[in-house]
Amino acid sequence: MVTHQAIQEAAAALRESGIARRTTLRHVPELGAYLKLENEQPMGAFKIRGAYNAIRRLPDAARRRGVITYSSGNHGQAVACAARHFGVRAVIVMPETAPAVKVEGVKRWRGEAVFAGRTSDDRQVKAEELAQRDGLAVVPPFDHPDIVAGQASVALEIVEQLPNVDLVVAPVGGGGLVSGVVAGLAAAGSGAGVWGVEPAGAPKLKRALEAHAPVRLERTASIADGLITLSIGAVPFAELAAQPDRMRGVVLVEEDAIREAMQFLWRVCGIAVEPSGAVTTAAVRSGAIAPTSATVLIVSGGNVDRALLDA
Repeated sequence: MVTHQAIQEAAAALRESGIARRTTLRHVPELGAYLKLENEQPMGAFKIRGAYNAIRRLPDAARRRGVITYSSGNHGQAVACAARHFGVRAVIVMPETAPAVKVEGVKRWRGEAVFAGRTSDDRQVKAEELAQRDGLAVVPPFDHPDIVAGQASVALEIVEQLPNVDLVVAPVGGGGLVSGVVAGLAAAGSGAGVWGVEPAGAPKLKRALEAHAPVRLERTASIADGLITLSIGAVPFAELAAQPDRMRGVVLVEEDAIREAMQFLWRVCGIAVEPSGAVTTAAVRSGAIAPTSATVLIVSGGNVDRALLDA
């Protein structure tokens, strides 16, 4: 479990390091909700919060040998960015289908991109092999208390920016962000509820909540490449299970709704958002979630191929 103290310490370390920004909370009248713009982070996504906290918490000797992770893109960029901050090597195992913009992002932060298969399992196996061979510390993308504590800092910011927030809507991949939001709201003393949003083709959390335990899906597919893990993480699920009254539920959004939300955010709001970051807007635009006057939709990332926006 992630303690309130761990969350507060992670938030303080992020502020002191300057590696993560206090992102904008923007009200959008057409949505009747606020957007928490995590696409404003230096590497374009909320993932820098958890990646930095996890690398910060490594023993000095382990950190000096370098780090490795397995990621579809944004966590990999975050690990590369945080590792550069500490002056250590970062190896990022990515899928063969990784969007070019995310591969370029890893290289921009001087990460070493390695490609393995198409599934999260393919990437994890390769990362563990390389970690063993080269003595690298594995920084998992979501299934670790230090990752969740770092992601929880976004909820602390939301409560500071909108003290009367009563609903936060978060994308769901492996569960690090949504569980961090739940834990962070509790640490901030907020009574706000949380909705999770998943692509219809990757209903990991929905199935887990129905089964009262993480469930491994046979396959997942979506344009939202950051949200297609095969299972919710054990640590995130435990965090969510510990606060069942806060979690309002999970909604699924279709591919057309995600594309429409991306276009809306780009053409109406002037915000370039990747598919994974647009699912919360898609949930509102499609009518799956009715916002209150103090609802916050987390825009988790903006690392998007502009061709998708101009289509």
